[in-house]
Amino acid sequence: QVHLVESGGGLVQPGGSLRLSCAASGSIFMVNSMGWYRQAPGKQRELVASITSGGSTNYADSVKGRFTISRDNAKNTVYLQMNSLKPEDTAVYYCNADIRVRFSTRNYDYWGQGTQVTVSS
Repeated sequence: QVHLVESGGGLVQPGGSLRLSCAASGSIFMVNSMGWYRQAPGKQRELVASITSGGSTNYADSVKGRFTISRDNAKNTVYLQMNSLKPEDTAVYYCNADIRVRFSTRNYDYWGQGTQVTVSS
């Protein structure tokens, strides 16, 4: 079994910063791509940023230049550094990972439980 555990959300003023972390643990053979999604009230879940095992990154246009995704492959952990936060960044942020579990020939998609980010004065 595999678990993704997120941390780092909270309340921050506009213009502030937060850093989210997500650690994958369990019966893992290999972690492929990892990413962050977010869902605001009344809206669909959207991709914020993703990163491959080789370090290639992809960002939503709305966060380019403000957010940075990174990972530590030795720790199976992905990070999201969020700077210059805006009220419209308020959402529940979910970690996602594509993982090859041990003794399996398939990759599986896993999600974290979500962490609330609120940007407000």
